[in-house]
Amino acid sequence: MRYAPIAQELFVRNRRRLVKHLKQSSVVIFHSNDVMPTNADGTMPFRQNNDLFYLSGIDQEESILLLFPDARDPRMQEILFVRETNDHILTWEGYKLTKKQAAEVSGIKTILWTHEFNSVLNTLLGEAEQVYLNSNEHPRAVVEVETRDARFIKWIKEHYPLHKYERVAPIMHLLRAVKSEEEIALIRQACQITEKGFRRLLKFIKPGIMEYEIEAELYHEFIRNRSRGPAYQPIIASGANACILHYVDNNRECKDGDLVLMDFGAEYANYASDLTRTVPVNGKFTKRQREVYDAVLRVMKAATQMLVPGNTLGQYHQFVGTVMENELIRLGLLDEGDVRNQDSHNPLYKKYFMHGTSHHLGLDVHDVGDKHRAFEEGMVFTCEPGIYIREEGIGIRLENDILVTAGGPEDLMADIPLEAEEIQHLMQIG
Repeated sequence: MRYAPIAQELFVRNRRRLVKHLKQSSVVIFHSNDVMPTNADGTMPFRQNNDLFYLSGIDQEESILLLFPDARDPRMQEILFVRETNDHILTWEGYKLTKKQAAEVSGIKTILWTHEFNSVLNTLLGEAEQVYLNSNEHPRAVVEVETRDARFIKWIKEHYPLHKYERVAPIMHLLRAVKSEEEIALIRQACQITEKGFRRLLKFIKPGIMEYEIEAELYHEFIRNRSRGPAYQPIIASGANACILHYVDNNRECKDGDLVLMDFGAEYANYASDLTRTVPVNGKFTKRQREVYDAVLRVMKAATQMLVPGNTLGQYHQFVGTVMENELIRLGLLDEGDVRNQDSHNPLYKKYFMHGTSHHLGLDVHDVGDKHRAFEEGMVFTCEPGIYIREEGIGIRLENDILVTAGGPEDLMADIPLEAEEIQHLMQIG
C-alpha cells in the first residue's frame, strides 16, 4: 500500500467494540470485495470492503474475517483468512501478505489460507447459534451486481438452513459513525493532501484551460502524496455546468468570466476527504458572482456552528433552510411574502439549493450512520451549502469537513483558502 502503516491497536479495538453488540454464541463473517471486471481480461483497481478494513486493516482481495467470541477453542475466536500465494502469483501479480504480515497488520493471531475457510466454518458452526452476515445497507446504495457478500449469504443459508441469521450492518453503522483518534488522524491526512491539490489549482487555473486538465493536476498532486487518488470522481464544472450537481464529464473549456466549481477530495488509507471550492477562472469575481459567493459562505459558517453534540440532521437542515431563505431573499431570488406563505413540505429555497447540507464522512465519502441519531463527539460531517441559479449560469458550492467535538465544531479544512479575497489574491499572484 502507498500509505504509511497503521498501528494494529486501531483494528484490535474496533473488533472488541463490535463483539460487545453480538448475541451470545454468535459467529460474524466479513468478506473482502470482489475484483471487478471491465472487458476482455481487464479488471478495475481493487478497493477493499470498508467493514473488513475497519476491523482488520487488511487491504487485500480474497480475504475473510471470522469472529466467534464464544468459541471453546480460544484460537478460533478471531480468524483471518488470506489468499495463499505461490511463485506464479508472485511473478504475475506481485507480493501478497504472508501469515506473519497479516498478523502484524491486524493483531489477529490465527491466520489461515482462504481455501481453508469452508472446513473451519463447518466445524465452528456446530458450536454457534447465530450467524451475523454483512450487506450494503446504505440508504443511497444502488447495487446492480451480485456482490461476494450476496453470494455468500445464499450459499450459507442453503448449506446451514437451521441456524439463525442476523444483520451486522446496523451494528457497523453504529460503530463507524463515531471516529477514533486514529481515524481522525487519517482523515486529517487526507484533508492535508486535498489542500495541496487545491493550492496547486489556484496557480494553474486560467481562461482556456480544459476542465480535464484541472482534474489531471489533482491526480498528480494526490498520488505524489501517497494517496491512491481521489476518494470519488472529481466534479470540475465551469460555467453553467456548475448547476449540474453530479457533473463528471469534465470536458469543457474554462472561459474568461466563468466560475469553476470543483468538488474533490483525496483518499488516504481508505479514508476520504471531501472539499468543494468555486473560483473565478480569470482570478476575479464579478459583482454578482461575489454576492452569491458571500451568501453561500455565510450559510456555510452558520451551518458549521450547528454541528455540535445533541443536534440532529433534521433540526440542522431545518435551521440551514431558514438561513438560506434569508440569503436568497437578499439576492432577489425569493420574495419574502411568498416565503411566509410557502408549503412547509416544499420550501421555495429548494429551487436554488436542492441538496442536503451535510453527510457523514469516513471510510465512505457518504459514510454510514443513522440520520436520526443525535450528533456525538467524534462524528465527522461535511458542510456544503450551495446556490444554483440556472438562468444566470451561476452555480456556487462551498464545502469543508467538520469534526464534532465537546468544545464546538473543528474545521478539518480550516487551512484551505475559503474567503473570496484570499482566493483572488492567490490566483492573481500565481
